[in-house]
Parts: sequence; C-alpha cells; structure tokens
Amino acid sequence: MKLLNEKPKSLFDVKMHYCPGCGHGIVHRLIAEVIDELNIRERTIFVAPVGCSVFADMYFNCDAIQGAHGRGPAIATGIKRSKPETIVISYQGDGDLASIGMAEIVHAAARNENITIIFINNAIYGMTGGQMAPTTLIGQKSTTTVYGRDPRVNGYPIRVCELLSSLEGTRYAERTTVHNVAGVVKTKNAIKKAIKNQVDGIGFSIVEILSMCPTNWGMTNNPSQATKYIEDQMVKIFPPGVYKDVK
Repeated sequence: MKLLNEKPKSLFDVKMHYCPGCGHGIVHRLIAEVIDELNIRERTIFVAPVGCSVFADMYFNCDAIQGAHGRGPAIATGIKRSKPETIVISYQGDGDLASIGMAEIVHAAARNENITIIFINNAIYGMTGGQMAPTTLIGQKSTTTVYGRDPRVNGYPIRVCELLSSLEGTRYAERTTVHNVAGVVKTKNAIKKAIKNQVDGIGFSIVEILSMCPTNWGMTNNPSQATKYIEDQMVKIFPPGVYKDVK
C-alpha cells in the first residue's frame, strides 16, 4: 500500500494548546511539511512571537527562540546576518506584527533582509483577551470596541501585504487563507515559495494568512461560523492574492 501522508518529521508529537477551530494548528503543519520537503530542518531557526502562538517553539523539531513582543523581524535579522547559512522563520500575529512590531517589519522589508515572515491575521488580539487589533474590521466587535470598530475613533484596518509590497526591498508578498481546502493548498504553496526564496537568497518574503479565531469572535458554540466569517467578511477587506513577486 502506498503511503500518501504522514506526520511531518519537523513537528513534535505534542498536544495542541490552541482553541478548537483555530487556524494556527493548520499553519504549523504546513510549515513543518515544507521544512521536510526542502530538507532544511537541521539549519532552520524558528522565531516564536508574543501572542497565542508564543509556545510555537514547543511544536517544531528545530532550533527556536521566543522573541519580545513585535521584535521577531529584528531577532530574525540578527540571526540571519550572524549565521547566513541558517533559514530563519519569524512567525507573527496581527498584534505582534502590525501594532507593536510595525517598525520592525517595515524596516526589515525596506532593507530586504533575507528572512521569511509568516503572518497570521485573525483580525483580533487573541491571547490577551480579544481586544481590537490593527486588522480588526470596521464594525467588528471586540472587548475594546464593544459596539464595533468605528473608523472615526479607531481608524481603518491596516492591509499589511499592500503596505509592504510598496517597499522596494520586499521581494515576495502573498495573502492566503486556511478557511477552506483550496485556501490551505494555496497557503502551503505560498509558504514553500517564501522559504525557498530565502534558500535561494532572493530576499524578504512574507505570507499573510487569514485565520479563524472562534473564541474571540464569539463563535465557540459553532466554530464553523468562523470559516464563513472569513468567506463573507474578511476576504472583502483582505483579498487573497500575490501582491509582489520579484524574481
């Protein structure tokens, strides 16, 4: 019998701490599969963020470091410049990357640092209790926007791929989703391209992934609603696609 699928060697066999319906677990597996397929595990260094995925280093069977809030790109830059032979992946959420870490991500892209950024956009602060994030949609309720995000008070959602693609140093920026099978397949392909860019020395690459957060979206009674929310609401504000691809 032909084996079609197996647990990636780059993932430890540990119990997930993420909430039911969360997209982080899907993305973790995709990253691990790509690391295996590119045969780079022994030289990969993973930078875990502050946020729901702060313990991401527990899942990946490679060297890893937990960074201060928002400083993933700065840490990744230091590792890559001091050890150019390594493959450095900075895994970040929307609060980590687009709020406290905005300066780090913008300047890392502007310098065309040869690193890979995996950006999870679930439009809300997860670990800290569901506050409004830079990517929270207009009208979306959170613990700090109980009547919905009002652009007159809170401004507008930040579109990270569109922003970074305007910088000359960015080499690759793509937005995908994990709310359906087609999205998962495209996400894996995007992650593989972003990491392969680093292997080939092409430069700064980012994959933004629209991900479910049933807990902080108030959908714990029916987590499948979260996939519908991405389909009906998030993709209108954050359209998936390739925003920049410099060969």
